[in-house]
Amino acid sequence: MRALVPDTAPDGGPHHVAIIMDGNGRWAQARGRPRLFGHHAGARRVREVVEACPDLGIKYLTIFAFSTENWKRTQVEVAGLMSLFRRYISKETRALDARGVRVRFIGDRVRLDAKLIGLMDQLEEQTRHNDSVHLTIALNYGGRDEVARATKRLAEDVADGRLDPADVDEETLPRYLDTHVLPDPDLVIRTSGEARISNFLLWQSAYAEYEFIDTLWPDFTAEELRRLCTSYGARDRRFGAVPA
Repeated sequence: MRALVPDTAPDGGPHHVAIIMDGNGRWAQARGRPRLFGHHAGARRVREVVEACPDLGIKYLTIFAFSTENWKRTQVEVAGLMSLFRRYISKETRALDARGVRVRFIGDRVRLDAKLIGLMDQLEEQTRHNDSVHLTIALNYGGRDEVARATKRLAEDVADGRLDPADVDEETLPRYLDTHVLPDPDLVIRTSGEARISNFLLWQSAYAEYEFIDTLWPDFTAEELRRLCTSYGARDRRFGAVPA
């Protein structure tokens, strides 16, 4: 079902929204269900949010699905999440492609199983010509890990003579990040009432606006996304400058 949102985007709204989708486990436990029940509910919520993006003027949506720290969870929960990712990709590929959504994955794939990696590659390839919404899924992703991997690649280029150390500046490192083809996020949203960024898009979010909201992710709606986009449009973003 198409999300019920206005036909016009809020004036001055964000073009790139990044979301830390938090609260699935607590949502399930509040209903007397296992944590994985909440993760499945959260996965269904992604569809409504993606569908809402074009009407809200959101061209880029980045969601935090699984962090490098999430391996510390119980083996049962981690295995359940990996199964959910495989199921989500298999189930949603056709619908995402039909809506013109281009999907990318960021993060370190080394610890992911071969079947999941194959599904990720297939989804990226099938949607690579789409341009309605650019959906980026952060899977086994950590901001510090990303910067470390990027720095290693940069150092290798310097060692091999492909890059002059004198030319390295703050514009150089982003070319080595997982997100090198994406614009920086304008707005970062974290659900569930937690007020921390949890190692998400550390470099890219230097000038992003943040919204920490109490809503648990499975309860997050397109209407709430619209409200946050409208609030963003009312902010005075000076990027370190002052009014003339």
